[in-house]
Amino acid sequence: MIDNKNSPPWYREPYVWLIILIPASAVVYGFLFLRLALVSNDGLVDDDYYQHGKEINRVLDRDRAATSLGLTARGKLDLSHGTISLWMHDGTNTKLPQELTLKLMHATRAGFDQHVVLQRSPDGRYFGLVSPLELGHWYLQLGTKRWRLTGSLFLPGDAGFRLAPEGT
Repeated sequence: MIDNKNSPPWYREPYVWLIILIPASAVVYGFLFLRLALVSNDGLVDDDYYQHGKEINRVLDRDRAATSLGLTARGKLDLSHGTISLWMHDGTNTKLPQELTLKLMHATRAGFDQHVVLQRSPDGRYFGLVSPLELGHWYLQLGTKRWRLTGSLFLPGDAGFRLAPEGT
């Protein structure tokens, strides 16, 4: 027979609390995930998927136009002075604009993205001022409404970069 006089009450047994802890933690985590599901944005499917598809085709047309014009670019980033210099190369002697916009897009943090306006100098190079960049992988996009060039940059390390039409 079991002697109940010498055994401690149930709430003093660690194994009882271990058994209670498992379902209790499941309930707490369930409510935590329910809150996350209700508060966070789940990125619903776009209602106007046809329009979105047409926009993708316009981007592809800009890449094809850059390829047909033979456009490429080389650039150099000087973080100590906060400047970007860019040299455009074209295969068909295309008249290049006086001003271009270079988009610097951080691979994981959209809040770090920058748009840099590049001005053309008399010798054909483009120059612009850039705010300090965070370390990591950056995507670059240079273009007009007719064409675009893309590339990437890794910081720290890469000072120079190359831009070309997507897919080349």
